[in-house]
Amino acid sequence: MGDAMKVVKSLYFQILCAVFLGVLVGHFWAQQAIALKPLGDAFIKLIKMMIAPVVFCTIVTGIAGMSDKRSLGRLLSKTMLLFLGLTLISLCIGLAAVYLFQPGAGMNIDPTRLNTQGLSQYTDSAAKLGVVEFFMHIIPETFIGAFNKGEVLPVLFIAVLCGFALSSLGERGKPVLEVLESASQMVFKIFSYLMRFAPVGAFGALAFTVGQYGITSLGALAKLIMTLYVACGFFVCVVLGGICRANGFSLWKLLRYLREEFLVVLGTSSTEPVMPRMLEKLQALGCKKSVVGLVLPTGYSFNLDGTAIYLSLAAIFIAQACNIELSAGQIVTMLAIMLLSSKGAAGVTGSGFVALASTLTVIHDIPLAGLALLIGIDRFMSEARALTSLASNAVATVVIALSEQACDRQVLLRTLDGQPLVDQAAAADDSPAAALASKLG
Repeated sequence: MGDAMKVVKSLYFQILCAVFLGVLVGHFWAQQAIALKPLGDAFIKLIKMMIAPVVFCTIVTGIAGMSDKRSLGRLLSKTMLLFLGLTLISLCIGLAAVYLFQPGAGMNIDPTRLNTQGLSQYTDSAAKLGVVEFFMHIIPETFIGAFNKGEVLPVLFIAVLCGFALSSLGERGKPVLEVLESASQMVFKIFSYLMRFAPVGAFGALAFTVGQYGITSLGALAKLIMTLYVACGFFVCVVLGGICRANGFSLWKLLRYLREEFLVVLGTSSTEPVMPRMLEKLQALGCKKSVVGLVLPTGYSFNLDGTAIYLSLAAIFIAQACNIELSAGQIVTMLAIMLLSSKGAAGVTGSGFVALASTLTVIHDIPLAGLALLIGIDRFMSEARALTSLASNAVATVVIALSEQACDRQVLLRTLDGQPLVDQAAAADDSPAAALASKLG
């Protein structure tokens, strides 16, 4: 009886029930379900308001506590190289999947007859994307301005500067560091309160999605959706699974450990609501705060592997549907542009769709009007993008931490196995791994 009550009270069980109820309500009471949209929106807004202070406190205290500042350049270089490699693999997997399954073949669409109403919000955002604009966007207008919009990259930029400045002050900076440590504990405590509303947010968001778009509306493009999910599944199981095995830990155990976060992402179609909790739980695996605080937020902008798979797959799908043959040179050019556009759309609403619009705006070989084929089902495809990107960033963070000798392998393996930590040295460590593992694991 006690074990049953423990399961019922667990966040995982509550979110699972909320997701199931959301699908039922959305399917059988569509009009009422559409009215539940504010529940999901409110939950996401509540969590997003905490992202900036969580990222700032985590990165500043992490960098200020690093004993070897010279290792930061190596860490960033290694992180960006890994992200670049994963993005390239993702683009190629999406390309292989769309040519293998041919989801657009035989549709014989005339792009001039497509209804492009509703595309303007995405094409307008896409027109503003560019390499220069992207990097200029990282620099906020003012110091406080970095926190206004809740975007990760400007906060990351300010936090790195503050971390180095605080570290260079030595003893004079310790009072400020202690304040930020206390502030970090406070914001994580606030976040733990807000996460109690995760089932309500997941229920409202999923009920709205199913009620608004309808499960039966997926029939015509079911093959495209299936192709995306197969491609994402292949990337997670084969690519990420292989990386995990090569580094001596189990992908499946890591996914099981993060199951609550994946359910929240499934319900909300966004990875942002789980970022603060991901920072906590990855530290609980024995990874140092300085590495987790830098790699994970960076991955949220530079390692969108689910979006990368979607980009190459969706672009070729439109070409197939419109009977357009692309040469090898055109495909290579398209992939090169997608390598940049997948990063440039980070933080933009509907980032995957905006990145696709940005790519088609540049290459001109595939009609921009073809986006009209995807707009109705994009919400159902966004779950696959978000779940894949979250899994990739979790794996990348652990792998980078292990390669930097910044992860206690014993803590990692025992926590993933669900075993209590018995290593007294780990318990005495300054990092919060042991305490967090006992609270979250």
